[in-house]
Amino acid sequence: MALPYRKSEAKDYAREHMKGIWAAALTPFAEDGAVDEAAVRRNLRHWIDDLEIDGFFISGKQGEFFAMSLEERKRCLEIAVEECASGPASTIMSCSDQNLDVVIDLAQHAQDVGSPFIVVHAPVLHFNNDPDDTVYEYYRYICERVDIAVAMWSHPDSGYLMSPELCSRVADLPNVVAIKYSVPREMYARLTNLAGDRILVSTASEDEWFDNIVELGWRLYLCSSPPYLIQTAADKRMREYTDLAFAGETAKARAVRNSLDPVRKALKGTRPPGKPHSHQKYWQDLLGQTGGHVRRPGLPLTEAEKAATRAAFETCGLALDNPARAA
Repeated sequence: MALPYRKSEAKDYAREHMKGIWAAALTPFAEDGAVDEAAVRRNLRHWIDDLEIDGFFISGKQGEFFAMSLEERKRCLEIAVEECASGPASTIMSCSDQNLDVVIDLAQHAQDVGSPFIVVHAPVLHFNNDPDDTVYEYYRYICERVDIAVAMWSHPDSGYLMSPELCSRVADLPNVVAIKYSVPREMYARLTNLAGDRILVSTASEDEWFDNIVELGWRLYLCSSPPYLIQTAADKRMREYTDLAFAGETAKARAVRNSLDPVRKALKGTRPPGKPHSHQKYWQDLLGQTGGHVRRPGLPLTEAEKAATRAAFETCGLALDNPARAA
């Protein structure tokens, strides 16, 4: 399937089509450990049709890519592309891997099946105190071998953070279009000033999303799980405050944004250390979505952890389209 743009047009295409709220999809695994493909589809349809989410980050860290086979990662992307084919949502495929051949293989697959964007996290580097040239050459090598639009991703798991200056240097590559920049706010604000004319800068913190719309002029949330964990078909306050802020209705947007604080507190305050995936998947189950199981090295919640999460969920004030789901 041909890309809807030429490589030289990637930045313009992204600026036109990469907007709004993009969520990082958790991958539901069945009890036997297999990817639950039917659940993947059900979740996506709910997120698209009911929650009006604009795009999906597939097989990333939230999706447990590190515990998935190459074929499973490809299949999850194929399903997401199929579910998004009729619009209006889109996909961005995580091609992150320490093996560069795998990165290129996944990127080519994304290009072949019709995903318009990929994201590749900065590689983990060993015995390296000055990563700039290494990381620049890493992204340059990838970009030379594929035509698809590429988003960078810098986060602490790599063992270092890409500096704003390095990100700006990489932003000159013709098909680098965005960055998921999981860093302190002063760093991503600086990068917005340095390279906002060449790439879309975003971060995964929903806590900071409103401020980034109002103060930094952002129009892209890229991306984590709050878009489908703190919203229901009957209670789309993240969508509401986002659209209000985009429209310049700042005071109204702030009020709606602040009204979600009890939901945020309930979600974050019950998450056991070291169990982010199983906790979020259980919260999905409470919402009526399909969370499913986690794969090792992830650990499941204990019954006590489930009880604490359920109690907080039931009193957080999130309106359910089917109240029986919280039972």
